[in-house]
Amino acid sequence: ATEMGAVVINASWGGGGFSQSLKDAIEACGCVFAAAAGNSGRDNDSRNFYPSSYDSANLISVGATDHNDDAAYFSNFGFSSVDIGAPGVNILSTLPGNSYGSLQGTSMATPHVAGVAGLLSADAPSLTPVQVKERLLLGADPVPALNGRWVTGGRLNAFESLLNPELGLPRSSSGTISDSSRNSLAVRR
Repeated sequence: ATEMGAVVINASWGGGGFSQSLKDAIEACGCVFAAAAGNSGRDNDSRNFYPSSYDSANLISVGATDHNDDAAYFSNFGFSSVDIGAPGVNILSTLPGNSYGSLQGTSMATPHVAGVAGLLSADAPSLTPVQVKERLLLGADPVPALNGRWVTGGRLNAFESLLNPELGLPRSSSGTISDSSRNSLAVRR
């Protein structure tokens, strides 16, 4: 993907232990790496789930929400290790045999985040992967039921991420979100 110039990678998979090679590849890709947080209903702050648990600046760990804006019962969580939620229950998807069906999982939520990252990158090609991540996280809709479950305490909002680039936050001279704004949200990466 790096050799082909990928701007966003959707990693709707996980499992296995830490791999320095994979972490290095994620960091070297020069892209946004959206990773599924896992479907065991466990705390990723206490027990890592790779690749979403790598602390790479360009990685976005994605949990799943349901139609009520609650965390999906199966979604892994982590106040400092899962960044954002996105719809992941009853998602229409392709199935083997040239058909469609309703699926659930953080692997269904992650493509939503990857898609918005792609839209942001296309809309503003000068944004770095870290800046795209910042825009996504700061554009999230705060959801009371999600507060404390992941970094943003919110669910993906494409409109806010795309059409409100300032998000009411002061920018540094380089155009990135200022340190004081970033710290106020407690973005971990």
